[in-house]
Amino acid sequence: MDENIATLATAIGSRVKHERLTRRMTLDQLAEAAGVSRRMLINVEQATMNPSVGTLLRISDALGVGLPDLVQSPEPKAVKVTRTGEGAVLWSSEAGGRGILVGGTEPPEVVELWDWTLGPGDEHASEAHTSGTKELLQVQQGTVTVGVAEQTFVLEVGDSVTFPGDVAHSYSNSTTELARFSLAVFERGVGSGHREANDA
Repeated sequence: MDENIATLATAIGSRVKHERLTRRMTLDQLAEAAGVSRRMLINVEQATMNPSVGTLLRISDALGVGLPDLVQSPEPKAVKVTRTGEGAVLWSSEAGGRGILVGGTEPPEVVELWDWTLGPGDEHASEAHTSGTKELLQVQQGTVTVGVAEQTFVLEVGDSVTFPGDVAHSYSNSTTELARFSLAVFERGVGSGHREANDA
């Protein structure tokens, strides 16, 4: 891992462990709630790996925190500013692609704002997110192909698409030029299931 990725992995690992211990959850309990292996969770907490966006989403949902909170410092702020270059790079490819989480709101109504670049031939496949998740994408550069369940949409600069994020979906670039898009992801009621389970 390069230095920036290692620093982010360490911050995420510390935050996951802090949130888990705050909730008095064992590694096994969080692993089961998140649908990941105990070994995977240990690797995340010890920052020995760079987990996928899907894995981070499952862990953040199980902890009842939004993904933006998982990659940022835990101090609550009324206004959060992310300067150019400060976003969390949560996906990258050998072709130059990057998925950067540039900001987001706090639970329970979480909105994430992403800046995505897809290199020539890049594809990012995403598993279904939690029920009710919505995504809104607008192409800033190049051509982006969005797959939503069995449907495929080819989008050019300025085009946008809104779709359910609770089904399998993908973003790809089948051209020889870079493509870039902005993505907003809305998750409703993050942590509410976790709170209900604790209240029972």
